[in-house]
Amino acid sequence: MKTNQNHNTERSGTRKKAKSRFRRVNDWLHLWLGLASGIIVFIVCITACIWAFNEELIRLFQPEINVEIQDKPVLIPSEIQRYSRAIFPDKRVIYADYLQGRAIYAGVGEKNEEHYILKLHPYTGEVLRTEKYGAGENDFFYFILQGHRFLWLPYQIGRPLVNYGTLVFVIILITGIIWWYPKKWNKTKVKKNFTIRWNASFKRLNVDLHNVLGFYAMLVLLVMALTGVVWGIEWYNRGVYWITSAGKELPHWVRPESDSLDAKTDYPATQMMDSAWHKVIAEYAEAEGFYYRYPDTTNITSPINIIVYPISTQFYNARTFVFDRHTLEPLQSDVVAETDYDKASAAQKLRKMNFDLHVGSILGFPGKVLAFCCSLIGASLPITGLIVWLGRKKKKKFRKSVPS
Repeated sequence: MKTNQNHNTERSGTRKKAKSRFRRVNDWLHLWLGLASGIIVFIVCITACIWAFNEELIRLFQPEINVEIQDKPVLIPSEIQRYSRAIFPDKRVIYADYLQGRAIYAGVGEKNEEHYILKLHPYTGEVLRTEKYGAGENDFFYFILQGHRFLWLPYQIGRPLVNYGTLVFVIILITGIIWWYPKKWNKTKVKKNFTIRWNASFKRLNVDLHNVLGFYAMLVLLVMALTGVVWGIEWYNRGVYWITSAGKELPHWVRPESDSLDAKTDYPATQMMDSAWHKVIAEYAEAEGFYYRYPDTTNITSPINIIVYPISTQFYNARTFVFDRHTLEPLQSDVVAETDYDKASAAQKLRKMNFDLHVGSILGFPGKVLAFCCSLIGASLPITGLIVWLGRKKKKKFRKSVPS
């Protein structure tokens, strides 16, 4: 009997030691990974926070681009091109972007030279606003997006830093929740772990801001981080699709090209663009937005690209169309993007929702508010965590300096 009791005691002691070692490793990882990636996490989260309401802020500060919705068709591709060329006859129209209730954005001129964004009334073609940019320049929110995607560093350096820094952030969030999880639950622990003591000392308040806010934002931050890495790390991207599709390979994206052998001088690119547009809009007559990229007239293999948005504030059910610019034959470049959401597989649907999950728009405007708040909390975590670490380090030095 005593032997069994001793054996059980030894097993219990071994488990406690294993748990203690696990906790030490977990806490060590959380601390040092947090310190190593803090500046990356801060920049990525604060830029996400600023970018969250870019569309709403632009409409607020540029009220002239807000347009009352009318029960009539919007401008077709050739009309947008005609209005643009009336102002800039020597520059090519690159793209047109429209969301319901807002001006059409027409990109005029190449980005590596002086270029413009014309904001046109979608029903009359009136120029509501003109924005001029120098070679390589773009608007404020594009600048913010560059910071979010590659820290304003050269792309080849900044992009991997952001991608793998985000994966490290996922580990930090998981180790953080393990550190936060109390060994025993009682009334005091519940109050301590779920509430912020606003009237406490700065040190105590900072710890609460780190622990409590981190807990509340953790799930949203995990979703934002895991969906963000999909665009940046190829093995992760293919791995997610492989898992969610039960072992299927992600189809390769193919750069579509028009067949140069079918080029005909009697079919101008604008005419074919209009024909492609009418073909698409016949299927999506109620769409609330669109984006189309004009074919490059200097390249006879350049195709026609059209994206339609059934809902202007969400993009998961967007449909991409690519056409041969000479024959209007459909070309396939991205099996997922070119598949209707209703007809897509579960893995394809999840992939289509990736952007909306990342920015919170999957839940509409409340989801964007949630993404904004959690991004702000995410940006605060490296700061509050650093303050906690500096406080403990200072405390240890003080203890060593006090004579025993």
